Amino acid sequence: MMNLSISLPTSRAPAPQVPHLKHATVLALDLGTIAGFALHAADSAIVSGTVSFRPSRYDGGGIRYLRFRAWLDSIAEDTGSIGAVHYEEVRRHLSTDAAHVHGGLLATLTAWCEQRSIAYQGVPVGTIKRHATGKGNADKAAVIAAVRARGFNPADDNEADAIAILLWALETGGGVR
Repeated sequence: MMNLSISLPTSRAPAPQVPHLKHATVLALDLGTIAGFALHAADSAIVSGTVSFRPSRYDGGGIRYLRFRAWLDSIAEDTGSIGAVHYEEVRRHLSTDAAHVHGGLLATLTAWCEQRSIAYQGVPVGTIKRHATGKGNADKAAVIAAVRARGFNPADDNEADAIAILLWALETGGGVR
């Protein structure tokens, strides 16, 4: 019988503090197989888009999460550092597969943030929609229209959601008014 010793971080470690968002690089994510992202560095404009983590038929089950982690690493390397990550906090999925994918991406993201002491926060869907459109139950088209009215041109609802999350984070200081 083998005796393994595993060293895990203790729960007594202080939680990462959210930096003042106007002076830090902020990443906003709409997690999914096709993920929307929006990034704001303190000294630059907002950059947004989508990235696909769809595996091919020959890939193993964990490859999308490895690709997601590699993508996060490349974003962190390109920006120098990330001060905070905000993501859409989904409580209900239309399918079991979507729930599994979202859970895996969320686990990958939060572990990645913990490892680097990056503050992270989920933002409820209704909060994002209410901030963007004035209605907490707005549909995808309304969010896209609201983001376009703010001067952005999202390719789809994933990118529009990420932009809306980022705008919420910047304008509310991450929910602190």
